[in-house]
Amino acid sequence: MRPRRLGQHYLVDQSVISKLVAFAAIRRGERVLEIGTGKGAVTRELANVATSLEGYEVDEGNLRETSETVRGSRVKLRLGDVFESKPKFDVLVASLPYSRSSSFVEWIAQQQYDRAVVVLQEDFVKKVTALPGQREYRAISVIAEVSSRITELERIPRDSFSPQPRVNSMIVAWRPKRRLKPWEIAAVRRLFSLRRRQVKAAVSQLGGSPPAGLGAMRVNALTPEQALSLALAALV
Repeated sequence: MRPRRLGQHYLVDQSVISKLVAFAAIRRGERVLEIGTGKGAVTRELANVATSLEGYEVDEGNLRETSETVRGSRVKLRLGDVFESKPKFDVLVASLPYSRSSSFVEWIAQQQYDRAVVVLQEDFVKKVTALPGQREYRAISVIAEVSSRITELERIPRDSFSPQPRVNSMIVAWRPKRRLKPWEIAAVRRLFSLRRRQVKAAVSQLGGSPPAGLGAMRVNALTPEQALSLALAALV
């Protein structure tokens, strides 16, 4: 039952799997990381093009199935939560359980890498790409925008997965802009716990000094860079 509790839906459409791997544009010698090997469908495709491939999976049954799928290849498979690990990689490819989407954004913001190509729930993509003042604009939007350049590549219909989810998904590319520290991420989340407040009131409540010129704004109207700066200033 664990895969369903995690919100896992396995990508089974071979044409979509091929596009996902093609978008990663893996070059010889690059270290490739896959998060959530599932039953090995994407892993098998990656093994055909990657000279160095490491995969993480939290479900032991899935890991055994993936091992059979890529038997004979040089893939390194790990049983465990990659978000609690420190793998070294150049390229990341993943079809993530929907329940781990926010964890992924916060984790990737702290990593050193070249690029990532990830399947995410379409509604979640709207959150990470939301603009200041929009209903979907949250702490995760700020964290994603400050740390990464995000490009929407292709929409994926529900019938590309098994079991079929209730929503559509999207392939999204990530490129790093700035590595964040855990305490910086925590500061942004803390500020956005007051996202409907005026900046002056929110910063005062967090123990900081109200900023000149921004005090009357709502927290959720701040640009990502303004939000990060104010969140960090409130810690001083």
